[in-house]
Amino acid sequence: MGFADIANGEFAPFPAAMEAAVKQHRVRTYRSADRLPREQQLAWKIAEVAADPVAVEPLVAEMIGNRVIDSAGVAVAALGQRAVAAARAQAMCHTAARGAMVFGLSAQRPVSPEWAAWANGVAIAELDFHDTFFAADYAHPADNIPPVLAVAQHCGLDGAALVRGLAAAYQIHVALTKGICLHSHRIDHVAHLAPAAAAGIGAALNLPVEVIYQAVQQALHVSTATRQARKGEISSWRAYAPALAGKQAVEAVDRAMRGERAPSPAWEGEDGLIAWMLEGPDAAYHVPLPEPGEPKRAILETYAKEHSAGYQGQAMIDLAFRLRRRIPDLTQIERITIETSQHTHVIAGSGANDPQKYDPDASRETLAHSVMYIFAVALEDGAWHHERSYAPERACRPTTVELWRKIETLEDAHWTRRYLSTDPTDKAFGGLVVVKLQDGSFLSDELAMSNAHPLGASPFHRKRYIEKFRALCDGHVRAGEQERFLDLAQQLPTLTRQGVSGLTLTAEPCALGTHSPRGIFDYADGADDAVIVHAFAR
Repeated sequence: MGFADIANGEFAPFPAAMEAAVKQHRVRTYRSADRLPREQQLAWKIAEVAADPVAVEPLVAEMIGNRVIDSAGVAVAALGQRAVAAARAQAMCHTAARGAMVFGLSAQRPVSPEWAAWANGVAIAELDFHDTFFAADYAHPADNIPPVLAVAQHCGLDGAALVRGLAAAYQIHVALTKGICLHSHRIDHVAHLAPAAAAGIGAALNLPVEVIYQAVQQALHVSTATRQARKGEISSWRAYAPALAGKQAVEAVDRAMRGERAPSPAWEGEDGLIAWMLEGPDAAYHVPLPEPGEPKRAILETYAKEHSAGYQGQAMIDLAFRLRRRIPDLTQIERITIETSQHTHVIAGSGANDPQKYDPDASRETLAHSVMYIFAVALEDGAWHHERSYAPERACRPTTVELWRKIETLEDAHWTRRYLSTDPTDKAFGGLVVVKLQDGSFLSDELAMSNAHPLGASPFHRKRYIEKFRALCDGHVRAGEQERFLDLAQQLPTLTRQGVSGLTLTAEPCALGTHSPRGIFDYADGADDAVIVHAFAR
């Protein structure tokens, strides 16, 4: 079952009778001597789905438009962040007469598409405010938007092609996330993103199955990395990782279009991903893919975010707001226990055993993935803001630190079962909060799904996506520019190639932040060698 934005603007469960038929494809390792036919390889089956010319349904196209709006707003809000400014500075060193657009810059300054995918990918991922999907593994499927959009702009594709590409990218990304667990072997989840983005680019360009097949495998081969990017002291690489996967996908498709071949079979080979990075040569996985002629609806199963934090924190923020009304004096709290899923406990909770998750001097990226910090601030403030809630003075507030260190998470079998459920009406990402007060009394409350979840108290629809976009663009992008973008995004399937090129936002100069140190690419600008060396030494 998926979810859809129905005509009256309200969310409702997507009718089971309308679901696309899917087939569970068994994926296991083979010896090289077995010569597994390519038609039986996962990469070939992915390529067939991407190349299938089935029409994109109106509900899916509507949701793709929602996510383009959502991602653009999130990117604009992050334009002044150091990591985003650095990525943008790199991209600006690769201008092109015919290229793709970088969020924040004038549309008259196109850059090479792989670098636009890079810069926009960092901007969208930086605040951890874009969409999410959880199953056997984790995903931010909107990370596919920068590479597919960049190629569409560079190659002069129209809106129908862009929608077709994004529908395919979301479908493959969700399928891989459902079927193959990476995190249990500490492989970063962008190993699912790069093949999905390559498939989406192939679909947008109407490439043959053979070319997409090669590109998908190349993209997988170069995008496997460890999850240390999301462990301990989380750095800006958390945002760069998906951007790099998108950039690699663009480059992989380019190579495949030129006739270059990939390591094959990428998943099933005896020295491939499954055999040596995942469960090993005796393992088998099952990846669900649509049958030929079946529509690609996976985007309807993914979730929007109302708050700028890891998805494990979404329901916890909403629950903290609700509990706050029942605790007039927070100094009377003795202890807070959050009973939640094994995933939340060990990834974002005290079960991670990361002291940084209790450190007020930790990076923003770390705090965004500390359920204890998130709950403490939401409980104190009764509000959440993508910048103010992470400000150093906010994190170091003595009352916050004291409350924060009274919070712990515990794994609970009930919440773990619901987290792992394959039934979207049962699947849950929240938990039960028990507050012990100093007088010995207890308060408790639970929330299974965030308010913004399709089955939550106030699910997102087009109006709320636009409200979020405008709030994030306020002060960064002029009102007229916002309306121009929204007008295009709401006509996505019918846009001309000129309309697709216009899917960018020019920001006010003050919104762009600064990035003073120079790098290797700046040598092309004739920068003084001494200036560059001095900046590096500093």
